[in-house]
Amino acid sequence: MSPEISILVTPGWKDYALLDTGNARKLERFGSIKLVRPEPQALWRPSLPADAWDGADAFFDAKPNEGRAGEDDDSWGRWRFARQLAPEWRVRIEDVTMLCRFSAFRHVGLFPEQAPHWLWIRDTASRLGAEKPRLLNLFAYTGAASLLAAAAGFEVTHVDASKKAIAWAKENQAASGLGAAPIRWICDDATKFVAREVRRGSRYHGVLLDPPKFGRGPANETWRIEDGLMPMLSDCARLLADGPAFLMLTAYAIRLSALSLLETARDAMSTPGGQFQAGELAVEQAAGARHLSTSLFVRWTSAGLQP
Repeated sequence: MSPEISILVTPGWKDYALLDTGNARKLERFGSIKLVRPEPQALWRPSLPADAWDGADAFFDAKPNEGRAGEDDDSWGRWRFARQLAPEWRVRIEDVTMLCRFSAFRHVGLFPEQAPHWLWIRDTASRLGAEKPRLLNLFAYTGAASLLAAAAGFEVTHVDASKKAIAWAKENQAASGLGAAPIRWICDDATKFVAREVRRGSRYHGVLLDPPKFGRGPANETWRIEDGLMPMLSDCARLLADGPAFLMLTAYAIRLSALSLLETARDAMSTPGGQFQAGELAVEQAAGARHLSTSLFVRWTSAGLQP
């Protein structure tokens, strides 16, 4: 039987909207701030007139990556501002407040397309059969998933190789009023941390990983998704608790299909039984009834979590 490919859609919410896409760009609203950023997948023409785009508050201009091997050419650049803006502003999602900032690599600290994953994890907490379910969040960046999961009752282990990203995540924790939430912040190379957790016999009810195409650890370790994904998935599978459990993988900017990612996960997962779901994450556009695909995903759930 042929596998089914799913599309998980973020429709936007009060503090976020994908306003329009086209001509390899996207127009978004984070809180009250409107941004224009590169979007190579938007090959079509925009739905809104040019003045809607020209009225944005900030524009990201990509520039060549200047020798940063393995990194996307359009991820680096600089921001242009149509008016004076504060360097930081707040965006709310559910019970969490994220502090958005203008980074030098196109992002602002929040990835709205991940919202279906975040909300699924939140809603799954009560189904895991544990008083304090444990979540391992790898390549966890600024912590939206960690904070939403902790607010739902998870004990979270948040792992990222960047001290700056972890500091940002802790600021989001404070802004969200979740200072007492059970989150363990770990600055480490994700591959090394997972391998140590396997040796320690640690177990988690959920593992979430969002690896980059290319990255470096705190000791300048090199990560390439083509080389590192398979062994990491195999180790992550060994960390899953007996009984109800899940593993969730997202992949950006790689030359793979959702089907390729699914078959890789199936090969890596030694846990018997369970169910796989694979497909794309997409954001619903407010104008023109379009959907912008952003990334690939695979989700594995044990028998105890299936409908």
